[in-house]
Amino acid sequence: MVATPRPEDETLAEIAARHGRAYETVRGQWARQDVWPNPTGKRGRWLVYDTATVDAVIARHFARDVAELEPRRLYTANEIAAATGISAATIRADRIKLRADGTPRWPAADDTSERAHRWYGATVTAELKKRHRNARTSTRKAAPTSS
Repeated sequence: MVATPRPEDETLAEIAARHGRAYETVRGQWARQDVWPNPTGKRGRWLVYDTATVDAVIARHFARDVAELEPRRLYTANEIAAATGISAATIRADRIKLRADGTPRWPAADDTSERAHRWYGATVTAELKKRHRNARTSTRKAAPTSS
């Protein structure tokens, strides 16, 4: 008799789609971390994972907390760095870098009338929702060895 996967189990592709991430990110980065849960079974040839356990791991280790910024207040790069933890140097560097789809990695400043460029809190919050936390603090799972 073939075991039927539970409805609360999902594949890596389904996890990626639900969290708005690339499949390669989930499979190649997240699922290789020691904190990633073990599979609960298989659906066809794909491993399935418990949705609640996966969501807990993602919330704890991979999701970026979005800072509470006043939507209509203008913030400098240094103020954004203090509120969000992203360094001002990263903000300045990301202004000239492009994503794979050709869009800038950081939006253009909302106010350039002064020496220090400034962004509205709503602009910063929207940008931070697109970014993910760097999960390099945990170690990768060891590759299986054949004996």
